[in-house]
Amino acid sequence: MRRALAVFGLLAIEFLLSHSASASTRPVSPPASATSSPVDASAPAVGIAGGCDRICLTGILEQYLGALARHQPTSAPFASKVKFTENTVQIPVGEGLWLGVTEAPTTFRVSAIDAVAGQIGFYGLLKAWGTPALVTIRLKVENSKITEAEHIIVRQLRPGAMPNLVTPRPGLIEDVAPRERNSREAMTHIALSYFDAIEQDKGALAPFADECERHENGLQTTTNKVAPPLPPGSGPGSLAEMVGKIGMLGCKAGIDSGVLSYITRVEPRRVLVVDEQKGLVFAFPMFVHRGDKSYIEIKGVPGVDRLPTSGLGASNLMAGELFKIRNLKIYEIEAMGLLLPYMSRTGWED
Repeated sequence: MRRALAVFGLLAIEFLLSHSASASTRPVSPPASATSSPVDASAPAVGIAGGCDRICLTGILEQYLGALARHQPTSAPFASKVKFTENTVQIPVGEGLWLGVTEAPTTFRVSAIDAVAGQIGFYGLLKAWGTPALVTIRLKVENSKITEAEHIIVRQLRPGAMPNLVTPRPGLIEDVAPRERNSREAMTHIALSYFDAIEQDKGALAPFADECERHENGLQTTTNKVAPPLPPGSGPGSLAEMVGKIGMLGCKAGIDSGVLSYITRVEPRRVLVVDEQKGLVFAFPMFVHRGDKSYIEIKGVPGVDRLPTSGLGASNLMAGELFKIRNLKIYEIEAMGLLLPYMSRTGWED
């Protein structure tokens, strides 16, 4: 039952698995560049923030990860004034994960480098306080110094997620072929359109590739080729079977089914890192849930009409999300997040 239920999205993964044995309706028109041909990758770069190019930013990320693993924040190139948050709370540099890392990221790690904005995004698996944990890290760099650092950490990972957290999917770490790259404006618009699709339960609002696959806290929640085995005591018509059917839907069909309709809105969305070379967009959205639905109405899934929310209640979810985009389509989504009290803030509103 626990593994079979893990297809609702991040909120239900955190809630339903542990409890089982207002959005605009106006379509958003894409900018011209989002419907045009891929950009010419040989064209000159738009610019480099503070003179720190891709190689420079990559080096700063490695310095940061090394300093984190050694519990030595003084080894990282921080500016004299730096803002640092962990799971949305502002704390002093050197606290939190800086004290808790017991094993550095090894084989499961993905980075997005944005030399135009001077931003770095990192998504990886490490050990914190002796427990496997997913972490997203965002660094803002000015004049080769870190002025902002942000951590999101999830330590309660499901056993079924661990096989997907050994190495990243190839698409997340490969360069995009020059002919398939897209402009920063187009990539940003596409990432934002994903949140429009969720808010409006309309998968067509985002340009999903047919083979698009979403993972959430390591669990594959769309495009499963087969439904997971039913747990003991579950049979035809059980909640586990219904959820397994939904997990076989693709990214577009999953949203169209209404399975994410418990999400009231996604605000703020914070699309902050755009890496044209890798085709990656890194966002830090806040999912808001009013808790006003007792059931999720399901459409287009034979044998599944509605699913109980089991008293999910009012809550927020702070997430880190990576989108792989090429040829103006979303191919991979890697997301992680943790539940917070309703109407929580990100720590970066000011």
